[in-house]
Amino acid sequence: MRRVASLFLPSLAVDRLRRNEARTGRPPERTSAPQLLVIPLEEEDGSSCSCPRGGGWRPGARWAQTAGAGAAMGTREEQIDSLPVHQRPSLRELGRRSEAADNPFKSDKQPAAPNLKLLGNAPPDMPPLVTSTFQKQRMVIAAVDAHAARLGLFPGMPLTQAKAMVPGLNARDADPVGDVRELERLALFAVRRWTPTAQVDAPDGLLMDLTGVTHLFGGEEGMAQRLIGFCGRIGLAARVAIAGTAGAAHALARYGKERISICDMHGELEAISRLPVAALRLDDRQRSAARRLGIERIADLIAMPRAPLGRRFGGSLLHRLDQAIGRVGEPLVGIVPFELPQVLRIFAEPIGSAETIARVMAGLADDLARTLRERGLGVRLLRLVCERVDKEEQIVTVGTARGTRDIGHMLRLLAMKIETIDPGFGIERMRLIALRSEPLAPTAIDADLGMGEEADIALLVDQIVARLGQGAIYRPSMRESDVPERSLGRIAPLADATSWPTLWPRPARILRRPERIDHVMAELPDQPPRRFVWRGVAHVVVRADGPERIRGEWWRRSGESYAVRDYFRVENERGERFWVFRRGDGENLRSGDLSWHIHGVFG
Repeated sequence: MRRVASLFLPSLAVDRLRRNEARTGRPPERTSAPQLLVIPLEEEDGSSCSCPRGGGWRPGARWAQTAGAGAAMGTREEQIDSLPVHQRPSLRELGRRSEAADNPFKSDKQPAAPNLKLLGNAPPDMPPLVTSTFQKQRMVIAAVDAHAARLGLFPGMPLTQAKAMVPGLNARDADPVGDVRELERLALFAVRRWTPTAQVDAPDGLLMDLTGVTHLFGGEEGMAQRLIGFCGRIGLAARVAIAGTAGAAHALARYGKERISICDMHGELEAISRLPVAALRLDDRQRSAARRLGIERIADLIAMPRAPLGRRFGGSLLHRLDQAIGRVGEPLVGIVPFELPQVLRIFAEPIGSAETIARVMAGLADDLARTLRERGLGVRLLRLVCERVDKEEQIVTVGTARGTRDIGHMLRLLAMKIETIDPGFGIERMRLIALRSEPLAPTAIDADLGMGEEADIALLVDQIVARLGQGAIYRPSMRESDVPERSLGRIAPLADATSWPTLWPRPARILRRPERIDHVMAELPDQPPRRFVWRGVAHVVVRADGPERIRGEWWRRSGESYAVRDYFRVENERGERFWVFRRGDGENLRSGDLSWHIHGVFG
C-alpha cells in the first residue's frame, strides 16, 4: 500500500534567517525599545488571572500587603489552600480576584491557522523575528519564529498591530524565492538519502513517497523521528505526518495535534474528519464561503450532499476532499536530481529511409552539442531512441572513452549502428539523450589554429568499442584488496591505472581462478614444493622464494575469518616460473585444507 509523508516546516523563513545569521556571524537588528515581558498563563481551577499576568491576588489586598505582594505571593496562596475552610480569610480580606482578559489588540475574528506549535527556540537575548510581505495594500506578517508565536503573533496579522504588541519586534522582508530554493535543496537531499520520490510542497513543506522504504529506517515511527532529528540539526522546526494519501498527510502535518502523526491504513477519513476545512488545501474564496456558512470541520462537509457543495464551492473542493480520503489518486511529481540533456524531433509524416534517419541524427547531434556546451558538459554515454508508429522503440546506445561534444565524432559512432534500426511502418519521433555526462571545460586553440595537435587516441577507442562492444578493450588496474583475484579489475581504456607496489612483486599473468595442482611434494609447515603436476605436466622445482602469507578478508565473508594462504615463487628446471600457494598455515586445520594451487605465471 502507498504511504506518503508530509514534512511541514512552519517557520522555514525565519529559521533560515536565524541560521544564516549564525553562519555569517552577523547579529540581528536590535533596537533600544524596551522588550515586552510576557509570562505564560497557567490554567488554575478552570480560570486564569490576568492581574498580575501569571495569576494571583490583587496587589492592593490587605492579605497581600501584610506579607508583601512580591515573591511570597505564591507561598501565601498555598498556605490559604492548606487551611480548613472555616479558618480561611474572607474574600473582603483577601481582595478581589481578577478575571482573565484578552489582549485589546487581538481581533475577535482571527483566521483559521495551522497548529503552529513551534519547537525551535531563539537565543534569549534576541528579539522575536518575523517576516513581512504586502497583502491587499498593507504589510502583514508572513512567518513568525517560536518567540513571536508565544507572544501571540501569527501569519496574516498586520505588521503595525504586531509592532504595537511587541515594541522590540525584528521584522524582515519575506524571501519566498529563497524559501523555495531551500525546499528544493531539502528535496534533493531526501531523494539521495531517504526516498526516490520527493516533491516540493510550497511554501513550507515536502511530500515524500515512503512506499517500501520505511523498513530501512526502523519503521514509520523511526523514519519520522529521523526526519525531525535531521531538520533539528540544521536549525529547522519540523512536523511530520504519514498517511496513505498526500492530502491526508498534508492536513495532519499542519493541523494535527501531535508533532508526529501516523495514520492507519485506510483510516484517512476518520483521521482528518475533526480537522478544520482549511486543511483540504482550499483557496481563500472557498474558506471564506465555508466560514460564512458555519462549516468548520471536514466532517461537516462529508455529511452534506455533494451536488449542492459542487455548485456553491466549485468542483475543486470535492476533488480535494476525494484526494484526501483516497477516492481520487494524486500523483507526486518528484524532483529530479539531474535533468539529462536531451533533444527531440517529432515528424508530421513518418520516416523510414536510412538517408532521412542520418539527416535527422545530424540535426539532433548539433542541438545536443549546443545544449552540452551551454551546460559545460561532455557526453560519455549517448542513446538514440526512435519511436515507431506502432509505439515500438528502436534504441541505439554508444559510449565514449572521455567526455566529448564533437558533432562529427558523435555522428560517426551513431552511423555505425544505423543499420540496426528497424523503421517498420515508419518512425514518428526521434530523441537523442546524453545518458552519462561529465564536466568538460572549453578547449583553447593555439596559434596554429589546432592543426598541429597530436592524434587523439580516444577517437580510435570509441570506434573499436562501437564495433566490438564495451568489453572488447579495457585496461587492468590494481584495487585495494589483499586477495590477489580481487586486487585486479578492469577500467576504461583511457583511465589512469594503478600499478602494483614494488615491495611484493606479482606475476605478469594472473589466472582468473586459481587452478589446483596435484602430486605435490613439500615439507610442512613453511617449505616450498619440490615437485608438482599441473595440467598433466610434471614440474621439478630447482629454485623457490617465500612464503608470503595472505589472510582472508573477514569483513567480506565470515568463512574467511581464519583462512590463510602461503604463496611461493618457484622455478622449474626449464626456467619457467610460477606463483603457487598452499591453503592453510600447516598447523591449524581451520586455516585451510593444505591443498596446493597455481595462481599466476611470471613472464
